[in-house]
Amino acid sequence: MGRLFGTDGVRGLANKDLTADLALRLSAAAAAVLGAPYERWGTAEGEPNGRRDPANGGRGAARPFAVVGWDPRASSEMLSAAVSAGLTSAGVDVLLVGVLPTPAVAHLVAEYDAALGVMISASHNPMPDNGIKFFARGGHKLEDAQEDAIEAALDDPAPPRPTGAAIGRVKRAFDAVDRYVAHLESAVHVSLAGLKVVVDAANGAASTVAAKAYRDAGAEVIAIHDAPDGLNINRDCGSTHLEGLRAAVLAHEADLGLGHDGDADRCLAIDAAGRTIDGDAIMAILAIAMDEAGELTDHTLVATVMSNLGLHLAMKAAGITLRTAAVGDRYVLEELRTGGYALGGEQSGHVVLPALGTTGDGVLTGLKIMERMAQTGASLAELASVLTVLPQVLVNVKVIDKAAAMSSSDLVAALAAEEAALGEAGRILLRPSGTEPLVRVMVEAPTEEVARGTAERLAGLIS
Repeated sequence: MGRLFGTDGVRGLANKDLTADLALRLSAAAAAVLGAPYERWGTAEGEPNGRRDPANGGRGAARPFAVVGWDPRASSEMLSAAVSAGLTSAGVDVLLVGVLPTPAVAHLVAEYDAALGVMISASHNPMPDNGIKFFARGGHKLEDAQEDAIEAALDDPAPPRPTGAAIGRVKRAFDAVDRYVAHLESAVHVSLAGLKVVVDAANGAASTVAAKAYRDAGAEVIAIHDAPDGLNINRDCGSTHLEGLRAAVLAHEADLGLGHDGDADRCLAIDAAGRTIDGDAIMAILAIAMDEAGELTDHTLVATVMSNLGLHLAMKAAGITLRTAAVGDRYVLEELRTGGYALGGEQSGHVVLPALGTTGDGVLTGLKIMERMAQTGASLAELASVLTVLPQVLVNVKVIDKAAAMSSSDLVAALAAEEAALGEAGRILLRPSGTEPLVRVMVEAPTEEVARGTAERLAGLIS
């Protein structure tokens, strides 16, 4: 069997690839790796226990607990029960926070001082899929070594299991939404009064918090696709299907639209004229704002190799350095942590502000976009005009051996020739898919015709 963890947790078709049994065993393994007892004083309201060593004045090794949240797809009910069973069977208490965005769970791990967190979601994937994401203490995504240790613990034929009073307990948090919304509101320093926004919650986790957070900040809010029934998450809505949001922005004559995905860690936008503002444009807007405010560490933005060349050119013109990481917000996070940088993200709408959160946060991103509009009085289209997007063509080629296909001498020679022909006016990226037997050929050029011709010539050499 290949590596269980992908680029963002463990994901698959619920009850086929991702079964209740696997969720239980995976959570118990995560408890063994991440749930070590630790020293703390007292107990905050809402925490599941306050067990201390009475011989040490009430201070001692607290029993660890985990924060568990989920998105509203039907299978999350089954999997959250299995995850709770796995954690408690390993002696870890569980604090259920219910349906909340992934970044909310990450924030609450730190807020409640939990040993670990679990988010049950398949993000933007269709309803039949689901996934399990783990967070370490402080709400940080796991490093590769931690994921490897959890996979190794899965193979333990007889893991230790507590009995009696040592079995973990389950408790529900009733203040989770309020804590998270208060955190979001603390990040906005001007009133959003006068702005009209349409928010598409994707019938997902954003339904619990997005409209409330935007209204509390002063905006006039029209909410769409905010009635999840367990089956309609991401169905023709949200950040992967912006047509409904675009139509609503135009119909309501709104200043902008904000589209989230199933677990609300992404945000894409629509301007007042109905044009899409993607993650690259959002990063450009926020990077310039933060640089003007002296908040952009080393005048540096972190993006992935998939960001458009137009972002590189826009940042160069603004005097901002653009560092690139591998595809996946976890790699953006690693680069942010390594360099101590203040802003990073992906073209898909994952935007990370390390001073305000440990992972991409779509609702926070929406608030910061509107904050910039309120501060400057500029429209979203005017703010996004700093970025000129170059035509981009992506061709996926099925292969048997990705490494062999990438190392073909004919391909290597052709790639060098095509790159020389494009010069600084274009860019070529060849990369193997992390989840499928594909090699992806991405080309950016001054015209779509040039980009498509280059991509197809290179794709024809891959086998």
